[in-house]
Amino acid sequence: MHAHSRRCGRVWLLDQRRKYHRAMGLHEAVLEKLSQCRSGSSVMPDKSSAIAHDQPSACVPEIVMMDGCALANAIHSKQVSCVEVMKTYLDHIEHINPHVNAIVALEDGDSLLAQARVCDERLAHGERTGWLHGFPFAAKDLVSVKGLPMTMGSPILKDFIPDADSVMAERLRRAGAIFIGKTNTPEYGLGSNTYNPVYGITRNAYDQSRSAGGSSGGAAVALALRMLPVADGSDYGGSLRNPAGWNNVFGFRTSYGRIPADGRDAWLPSMGVLGPMARNVRDLAMLLAVQAGYDDRVPLSMTEDAGLFHANLERDFKSTRIAWLRDFNGQVPYESGVLELCERALKNFETIGCIVEVAQPDYPINSVWRAWLRLRAWQSGGALLAYYNDRSKRALMKPEAVFEVESGLRLSAFDITAASAVRTEWYLAVHKFFTEYDYLVVPTAQLFPFDANLDWPKEIAGRKMETYHEWMKGVLPITMAGCPALAAPAGFNVEGLPIGIQIVARNHGERSCLELAHAYETVTNQVCKRLPPLLA
Repeated sequence: MHAHSRRCGRVWLLDQRRKYHRAMGLHEAVLEKLSQCRSGSSVMPDKSSAIAHDQPSACVPEIVMMDGCALANAIHSKQVSCVEVMKTYLDHIEHINPHVNAIVALEDGDSLLAQARVCDERLAHGERTGWLHGFPFAAKDLVSVKGLPMTMGSPILKDFIPDADSVMAERLRRAGAIFIGKTNTPEYGLGSNTYNPVYGITRNAYDQSRSAGGSSGGAAVALALRMLPVADGSDYGGSLRNPAGWNNVFGFRTSYGRIPADGRDAWLPSMGVLGPMARNVRDLAMLLAVQAGYDDRVPLSMTEDAGLFHANLERDFKSTRIAWLRDFNGQVPYESGVLELCERALKNFETIGCIVEVAQPDYPINSVWRAWLRLRAWQSGGALLAYYNDRSKRALMKPEAVFEVESGLRLSAFDITAASAVRTEWYLAVHKFFTEYDYLVVPTAQLFPFDANLDWPKEIAGRKMETYHEWMKGVLPITMAGCPALAAPAGFNVEGLPIGIQIVARNHGERSCLELAHAYETVTNQVCKRLPPLLA
C-alpha cells in the first residue's frame, strides 16, 4: 500500500472512531488525549504499557483497547473520567457479550455509573484509591463479593448473595475496582470447560463454536474481547492456564499462599490457588501486586512484600537454561499440532539468549497423576459432601461433582497420607531438577479448543480418557509441585485456534516467571498480533 493510501486509511479510521465516540458522548479533548495514550506519549508509564495491536474495527472503542497500565494512567491524570470509562465498557459489553456469554450477573448500569461518578469526585478531591481506581471489574463466580450473586454455576446456589467480600475482593475494592458483575465458570469450578445450568455456555473468544476452557473461562474470554481491562481467576487443575492459552491472553497460577484464599479449612488448604489474568505481563504484575500479601485470617499466606511486582521486569537471560518437558517422555498424549506449535514458540526463548533442552524430572508421571486423583477427590469431594448428603440437592449436582464425592468416600485417611507423600517426593524431584534448569516449559493444554457443546474430550491421540479431568494431565504435575506457572500465548494452528505455554519457576518464584514472560512477550507480541474476529 502506498504511503498516501495508508494515511488516507488512518484518516478515515480516525474519523469513524470520532463519530462513534461522539455518539457515546466523548468530547474532543478526551479523543485527543486517547490518541496521545495510543501513540506512546507521556501518559504511558513505560514502553511495556503501550497499546500496540492489530487495527480493530472502527466500532471498537479506544478506551477498551487500552491496556491496564495505560488506562490507570489516563484515569489518574484525568485524561478520561471514570464515568466515560464505565459507559464505554458497558456499551461494549452490551455489544459483544451476547456472542460469548462471558460476563454474567451484570449489575444495573445506572448504579455502576453512579459509583463511577463517586470515583471521579474522589479524584477531583485528590483521593486516589489505588491502581484499579474506576476500573470495571467482574470477579470469577467462585469469589465472594458483597451484594453480588455467587452461584458457583450451581442451581443449588442460584439465589445466594454473600453479605461480605472475600479477602481478595476486599483488596480489589480497596484498590478502586468497581464490581460490575461476575465471570462465568463451570459448576463448582469442576472441569476445564465453562458451562453450567445457571448461566449456560461461555464460548471461545476466537471461535464461538469452541470451548472457552475453564474454570476461568469467562474471565479469559472477557479479557480477550476487551470487555474487562484485567481479570481474576483461580487454578486447581489448569483453570487459569488452559483458558488463557485457549483465548490468547496471560494467566498466572501462583504459589500456595501468595494470594490469601478464604476457605473452610485454613490449615489443610486446597491445591487450588488464586491468580491474575491480563493482556500483557506488566498488567499481570500490577494486578498481582494488588492481590498478593499476608492476611492474618489466612495463616499460611506469604509475608513477602507484594511491592516486588511493581519493579522493572527487564533482565538479561543469556545462558538461562529452560527444560522443555514436551510430552513427559510419551506419558501424556497430545493432539497433533500442539507440541509442534509450542516448539516454534520456544525458539523465541533462544532469541533472548536462553538454552532450551528437552528434559524432565526423574519421577514417574503416572504416580503423580494417581496421587493427584486421590487428593482432588478428598479436597473437592469434601467441599461438596453436605450437598451430596441431601438427596434433593444431590439430584441437582452435575455427574462430575458426584464423582468427586463418591471417589472421596472410598478413601481412607491413610490413602490421603500416601498420596501426600507422593506429592512430596515429586516436589523434591522437581526441586532437584531446578538445580540444573532455571525454568520448565510445558503446553497449557493437551489439545486445541474442542466443541463447546461437549462436556469433555473422551480421547486424545487415540488414548481414552479415564476421567473428566485426565485430558488436563499435562498441567497437573505443575499443580502437584506447587510451582508458579505463567500461561503465555504460543500462537495459532491452521484453523485459527490458539494454544499457550506454561512458564514454570521454582516455588515462590513468581517474579522470575514474570521476568521471563516479559522478555518473551517483547519478542512475540502474540496478544496484539491477532485480535479475535468479533473485534477485528
